[in-house]
Amino acid sequence: MDAGRVGLIAIGASIVCTFAVAVAGPSVMEPVLPGRSGQPPWSLGLHPSAYLVVPLTAAGLAAGTLGLVLVLRASRDGWSVPARTILIAGLLAAAALTLVPPFGSSDHLSYAAYGRMLVTGHNPYTTTPAQLAALGDPVARAVQDWSGSPSVYGPLATAIQALAALAGSTSVRLTVFVLGLANLIAFGVTALLLHRMTRDSPARQLRAALLWAANPLLLQVLVAGAHVDSQAVVFGVAAVACVVRASPGGGASPGGRGASPGGRGASPGGRPPGPPGPPGPPLASPGGQGGAARPPLPPWGGPSWPGWPRWGAAGVLVGLGFGVKVTVALVGVGLAVGLVVGLGGQWRRVVGPLAALGGGFAVTAGAAVAIGGAAMLKQSSRASDMVSIGSPWRVIRTLLHPVAGGTVTTDIVRFGAIALAVVLAVLIIRGLPGILPGRDLGTGDPAGHDLSGRDLGGRDLGAGGPGADPGGLGYAVAGVAFALVLAWLFAWPYVLPWYDALGWALLPLIPMVSAPVVDGMGWLLLARTAALGFGYLPARATDVTMPPGLTWLQPVIRHGVTPVVLAAATVWLVVLMVRSGRRRGDPDDPRAPGNSADPRTAATKAG
Repeated sequence: MDAGRVGLIAIGASIVCTFAVAVAGPSVMEPVLPGRSGQPPWSLGLHPSAYLVVPLTAAGLAAGTLGLVLVLRASRDGWSVPARTILIAGLLAAAALTLVPPFGSSDHLSYAAYGRMLVTGHNPYTTTPAQLAALGDPVARAVQDWSGSPSVYGPLATAIQALAALAGSTSVRLTVFVLGLANLIAFGVTALLLHRMTRDSPARQLRAALLWAANPLLLQVLVAGAHVDSQAVVFGVAAVACVVRASPGGGASPGGRGASPGGRGASPGGRPPGPPGPPGPPLASPGGQGGAARPPLPPWGGPSWPGWPRWGAAGVLVGLGFGVKVTVALVGVGLAVGLVVGLGGQWRRVVGPLAALGGGFAVTAGAAVAIGGAAMLKQSSRASDMVSIGSPWRVIRTLLHPVAGGTVTTDIVRFGAIALAVVLAVLIIRGLPGILPGRDLGTGDPAGHDLSGRDLGGRDLGAGGPGADPGGLGYAVAGVAFALVLAWLFAWPYVLPWYDALGWALLPLIPMVSAPVVDGMGWLLLARTAALGFGYLPARATDVTMPPGLTWLQPVIRHGVTPVVLAAATVWLVVLMVRSGRRRGDPDDPRAPGNSADPRTAATKAG
């Protein structure tokens, strides 16, 4: 049996384990959902032992991690299944997990309470669930871990929570189910957007489906956990989709590419290609670097690049994401920086789209701030000072606290995290191939995972194929947005496994133009999410009593193993990006992609 098929079986087993924990009913992994009998989401009400559900959840994580490793490696070696099949299977699994109660944390109970506050005339940014519970509210009484905390989410998230509260009334169960439906819609729309944005290549579509829709780790920690992050992610991905347009497809060459001798692919609608255009940019410079020179970009609003209305729409979408979780603003910053980088300092062309992007964001984000008021910003600021138990920063804060005191230690950790995020962002942007001007893209790989004859924005790349440099705005925008999000995930002190969803959503948009670099980031993100998933078994503190045989999980895994894995992943990310940046800047390095000593070059030539 091939590795890809074994990987799919492991992913299936992971989803079965996740579903089994949820459908079994309340346990240490799953809080009770008060409500009328027969209301969704449904469970068997078995009240399983912690000795069953915790190992079953861990088995789901382990099988899912192994399955992802196997299928992604197999797909890099040429193994394939229809991407649409994986997409549909993943969405069906997400739908099934929405029909059963959430587990892993008790956050969904807080969401229900925040919505209940709004419909009962209370401000969720100044009222705590405990205060509402003291008034006798049955929904607020169900809140567990965050009963003393006002909402830290944006007004759009609160509005969705209020609609769920209206539908559920005093039933926590029904309110949580409606929230789950909202999350499912957001998760599904994200999957469909990624499927469409990667339609230039079946291999890229398959990768997108595996990394998002059928990702067993996300299905457990995000979908089965019913976290609001799904609603935030969809707006970030939609914003990127506004300005990053996949090529329209066309005929396929043996390598999966449709390119004519003149460097033009098939036109939209299946029409035959027009007359051969001028020769594309040279594929290799004398030093072995490919695509070092960038051809001029077409005018804004032309057939290849979206004009300012699309950038304005992208700004609006980022602002809506900001209205769910403020961290989605990172995507907007990535779009802006990618715009400048992608145009290589052509400021006359930057001003219009940049103004449209900023204006669109200002309208929606400004409305969110106006609605939420100073209280919302205050709660978001307080949340930024928190440090997770599983974060390496927790160790640093613990060591500094006796010496510097609480306030100074908090400031050191905050500014240290900001500095680390900036450093990581710069290193990732430099290390990702083809983003910065003059940096080659390498040769891709013989399995055909490199870019097609058109870049993500639809601009022709000349001959395309191995050695082609996207050097275009679409690739720069997607790459920079991913770089900023990944830098934030790896640097920030407050970490939870479902926060990684934004990184997983943007990863499929990075073409496999330099497999070791992109693969390396994917493996590190996988290691990080898995370590956090194991560390937060469960992510609950209130109303949970672990049996004696499982009390070692938190001190050993969450306090010990998880911070070590996260710290090691961060260090390795730095090493990976530094090596990649140096090799791409040194045309004499025989290991640089595109040079004759690069094994991928030899494989491409041999193929």
